Amino acid sequence: MVERLSRGSASVSELAEPLPMSLPAVLQHLRVLESSGLVSSEKVGRVRTFRIEPAAMRPVERWIDARRSSMQHRLDALGQYLDSTR
Repeated sequence: MVERLSRGSASVSELAEPLPMSLPAVLQHLRVLESSGLVSSEKVGRVRTFRIEPAAMRPVERWIDARRSSMQHRLDALGQYLDSTR
């Protein structure tokens, strides 16, 4: 859902369409994302549209970057070790 919303706003039915889950399950996921602030929604008539909140993604990006940096150091050390054992 987050991947889809990163390409632009989408209605609940548009988000649910490609997923192998029930509409209530999709709504539950969207409520969790909305309560965390990662997405926001707007209801016009009977259609609720969701969009990603880019500012809320920044802490997630920092967390991923920190994990990536840590893993890169570990992989570099593993590569050095494997090179030394040849």
